Amino acid sequence: MSSGKGRLAFVGLGLHNELDISERGLQEMRTADVVFAESYTSMLSPGSLDKLAAMCGRKIEVLDRTAVEDGSRILAECVSKKVVLLVAGDPMSATTHVDLRLRATRENIETVVVHNASIFTAVAGLLGLQHYKFGRTTTLPFPQEGYSPTSPYEVVSENLSRGLHTLILLDIDADNSRYMTVNEGLHLLLDMDRRVGKGQISEHTLVCAVARAGSPDCMIRAGAVKELTAVDFGPPLHSIVIPGRLHFVEEEALEAFAGWKRKKVSDAE
Repeated sequence: MSSGKGRLAFVGLGLHNELDISERGLQEMRTADVVFAESYTSMLSPGSLDKLAAMCGRKIEVLDRTAVEDGSRILAECVSKKVVLLVAGDPMSATTHVDLRLRATRENIETVVVHNASIFTAVAGLLGLQHYKFGRTTTLPFPQEGYSPTSPYEVVSENLSRGLHTLILLDIDADNSRYMTVNEGLHLLLDMDRRVGKGQISEHTLVCAVARAGSPDCMIRAGAVKELTAVDFGPPLHSIVIPGRLHFVEEEALEAFAGWKRKKVSDAE
């Protein structure tokens, strides 16, 4: 704990908008000297940060990925000030934030974590899938020239071999306001299957999709890949789940909550 008043609070904002922040998070903002936010790991609905700033009477400075990963500016402010870093979802879900907290601790800066809802639990809950049956989570990156990894496919394949579900987070390019869609993600997975040749993912594979988790217009679907690639899931953010072995309660949940028609997928196979 620092001898001065320096302090760094990581405040989770939840999944949708400014109303999802906790009372404790609001208190941290109101008593802060400096408030930063980052939007490259996730984001809230447009205009949420402006409304949050008005609610708390605090200016919010949005930092880009480089500034957060470098962390020097944030830590410099923490030496003598109370600093808040606002993060969509839960603040400790990203390795970058854990690293920043470790660095602050090494410099004897007090750190506080204010948790909130996370995509890691929300997606499973919305679909009715059991949390403990998920394996490793993976992220699908936007392909770039000379860079089109198949490691996400390998994670899915490993999880499937163990009967586990896979949460697939879709890439965010905040600087260019580009957010990967379910449709893009599914096409990438099919392409990876063709390149790797394991035959784990086809047009008939059961997949689940969640768009805008935590929002009033959240969209949830489950069905064969070829069915979901034809669906317009609307604005971001989107996520994909590839189920492993399903418990009968999970099957019933996918039918009730996500519109899965078991016979239809079975016939397609």
